[in-house]
Amino acid sequence: MQELKHYINGAYVAGTSGRFSEVRNPATGEAIAKVPLATPAELDDAVAKAAVAQIGWAKVNPQRRARVMMKFGRLIEDNMDALAECLSREHGKTLPDAKGDIQRGLEVIEVCMGAPAMLKGEFTGDAGPGIDLYAIRQPLGVVAGITPFNFPAMIPLWKMGPALVSGNAMILKPSERTPMTSLMLAELATEAGVPAGVLQVVHGDKESVDAILDNETIQAVGFVGSTPIAQYIYGRAASNGKRAQCFGGAKNHMIIMPDADLDKAADALVGAGFGAAGERCMAVSVAVPVGKETADKLIEKLVPKIEKLKVAPYTAGDDTDYGPVITAQAKARIESLITSGVEQGATLVTDGRGMSIQGYENGYFVGPTLFDDVTPEMDIYKEEIFGPVLSQVRMETYEEALQLIIDNDYGNGTAIYTADGDTARDFVARVNVGMVGVNFPIPVPLSYYSFGGWKKSAFGDLDQYGPDAFKFYTKTKKVTSRWFSGIKDGVALNFKAMD
Repeated sequence: MQELKHYINGAYVAGTSGRFSEVRNPATGEAIAKVPLATPAELDDAVAKAAVAQIGWAKVNPQRRARVMMKFGRLIEDNMDALAECLSREHGKTLPDAKGDIQRGLEVIEVCMGAPAMLKGEFTGDAGPGIDLYAIRQPLGVVAGITPFNFPAMIPLWKMGPALVSGNAMILKPSERTPMTSLMLAELATEAGVPAGVLQVVHGDKESVDAILDNETIQAVGFVGSTPIAQYIYGRAASNGKRAQCFGGAKNHMIIMPDADLDKAADALVGAGFGAAGERCMAVSVAVPVGKETADKLIEKLVPKIEKLKVAPYTAGDDTDYGPVITAQAKARIESLITSGVEQGATLVTDGRGMSIQGYENGYFVGPTLFDDVTPEMDIYKEEIFGPVLSQVRMETYEEALQLIIDNDYGNGTAIYTADGDTARDFVARVNVGMVGVNFPIPVPLSYYSFGGWKKSAFGDLDQYGPDAFKFYTKTKKVTSRWFSGIKDGVALNFKAMD
């Protein structure tokens, strides 16, 4: 079993706490690595080194930092297969899905290549008699990213790209369940030209998270995970005077109107509900058909599609639709919620409990599960299941369906399938959710926009990646300037290239 290390000052450093967490292959249940859990002192030491390294990095002009991002992007592309293999092994995703995970992170790095334009300030000449007024963007200093298990490449890249290209140093604490991909990315970042100490990977659990939140040098914290933890981190970070953007759970609904193309809607629901074993914060877990006829026909369309899904380890080939869930505890929780759905009166159409694959009997596999006749009082509706479970909640009218979403505690993503433009425009205008799809099931914005939900899905004022990320990772300094006399230098006739 491989023993992992922290990545500090551009080198691997063994942990000193004596505490470890196991990294398991979800397809086999086998422990493949153990990861050290940092002490607060180790975390503070990494932060101190980052603070020293950040001073020089901040002085590098934005164009040269962007060139580092260009090389980083090329290295990610060149190492795509190795990264995907590592990601699939520690997470359980299929290889195509793992490459998609990496690609969506790479797209944010590509936007970071245009950082000089994003980091420009503002200038007003002659704001008053002989007075110039301008604003400049400056890095915060040392920032931290606390990332989840379900996207081992994408979300670390969402954090590190904008933070680093803005001139900050970053402490990255990846999930202790999927730390290996982050270590590979850190190595590639160093190879691309990120100076030693500017990107540190420190492993840990709640003790390390609290040390991040209490460290006075760290100026901002970005987090993705469950809503209770997001709320905890946001509150503790704010009480310590830090910026925080904390993204939590979701319960994403898709309304299907009577005029919708039901074949396309069913395909969308199967892909968005069961892809990555449902372990996506943007997974569609609730189908909301309007009218009995729509609901009955939708079930008829869904069942054969669901029955054809191939659930297997990532090594079983590219025709595998999804793999295991992340841990034995996650499997047990998902199956318990399925049981509660049956007990509370929902109609179990397809049952994914008790799934076992020959040769992988110790893997954490859950079969695709479909419920009908779900009501908002049931646990399978109220809880974020984070597994391959799709619930159908029947509504009689569009207004009832819309109100169901409005009343839900979460507001990450939602969608509507309809052929009517008026209904779609009304839905977009009125629904209180941060990311909305029209005939599009997983409305994740492209990387030059920003990603973020509403309500209990997000805590903080700024979203991830895109323009909001550059605002989050920089502070604006406003300068009012007046000169009473000028000094002229000698004439320079030669063009001087920028260093």
